[in-house]
Amino acid sequence: MEISPLLTGQTGAERQRSNVRMGIKLGFVALFFVGFGFGMVPLYDVFCEITGLNGKTNSEAMVADQNTQVDLSRSVNVEFLSHTMPGVGLSFKPEQFSIRIHPGEISRMNYTVTNHSDQVFVGQAIPSVTPAVASLHFEKLECFCFTQQTFQPGESRTMPVVFVVNPKLDRDMGTVTLSYTFFEAVKTKS
Repeated sequence: MEISPLLTGQTGAERQRSNVRMGIKLGFVALFFVGFGFGMVPLYDVFCEITGLNGKTNSEAMVADQNTQVDLSRSVNVEFLSHTMPGVGLSFKPEQFSIRIHPGEISRMNYTVTNHSDQVFVGQAIPSVTPAVASLHFEKLECFCFTQQTFQPGESRTMPVVFVVNPKLDRDMGTVTLSYTFFEAVKTKS
C-alpha cells in the first residue's frame, strides 16, 4: 500500500532524498555493529584478564612453583567434565568424575578419547574452570589441550592433564570444576 504524496506533504524528489538519507544512516549503523562485533573479542579478553572472570585457564604449560607448600589442612574437590561437538564421532571422558586433593599438591587426571568414525579427526580441547575466580589458581603443568590432536579412524588414546590448585585459592572454595570441550580444528576430506 503506497501512501499518497498529498498525505505526507512530500514530493517524489523529497521522498527519494529522505529514503537516501535513511539508507545512509542505516548503512552507518550496520558498519558500527560490524566493527563493534570485531572489537568485542579483544575487549572481552582484556575484561577477563582484569577481572579474572570467564574461567579461562593457562594455554601453555606452567612451571610448578618450587616454594609452594602443600596445604594439608584442607582439601578441594576437583570435578572433571568433558564434551564433544555433536556429529564428530568422538567419545571423550575422564577416568574419574572427581578427586579430592590438597592445594599445592601436583595432581594428574587421564582422559580417554576414541575416534569412532572412519575419518581422520584433528581437534583441540578447550578448557574452562568454574567458578571463574578459581581459574586464577588452577595451573596446568601438562595438558593435551596445549596442542591440536590427530586421531586416526578407530584410534583410542589416553591423554593426561597434570595440574596444581594453588594454595592461594579462597579457603571457602570447596569444589572446582575443570571442563573440556573437544572441537574439530581441521575439516578433513572424505
